[in-house]
Amino acid sequence: MKFGALQRRVKRCEQVMAVRLGETQDHWNVLSQVWRQGWSPLRIVVVGLAGGFIAGKLEVPGKVNGARWLQMVGSVSSLFASAQAAFASVVAAQAAETADDAADQVDEAAGPPSAAAARPAARPVAEPELREPRPAEAATEMSER
Repeated sequence: MKFGALQRRVKRCEQVMAVRLGETQDHWNVLSQVWRQGWSPLRIVVVGLAGGFIAGKLEVPGKVNGARWLQMVGSVSSLFASAQAAFASVVAAQAAETADDAADQVDEAAGPPSAAAARPAARPVAEPELREPRPAEAATEMSER
């Protein structure tokens, strides 16, 4: 296969992947919204009671005690938290990439800078320069209030 054909193939695969990633994020957003809306207070109570009943019936004395159940619940909750963090990092990476692409498009659309734009703009003398207060200044202001 020729190099140009390989480049077109890779570009096409990247486009397909970008579309699929967008679809996956859309589906994930819909799923998370429906999941949150589905958990009404009544359903939470019913699931808690049913889970407690099942845990009480399945518990074999001495083998599965309350500490084991708490450990399992903690493990599952950390699993969900890490999955949410991974998804958030993927979304953040895509947002950063989109911002980079937009910045590149703006730079391309702007073209080469003109002579007037190359000159630095004169700052007005009457306005003081706004800056963040240093930590000591901020602490003093806070303590005086």
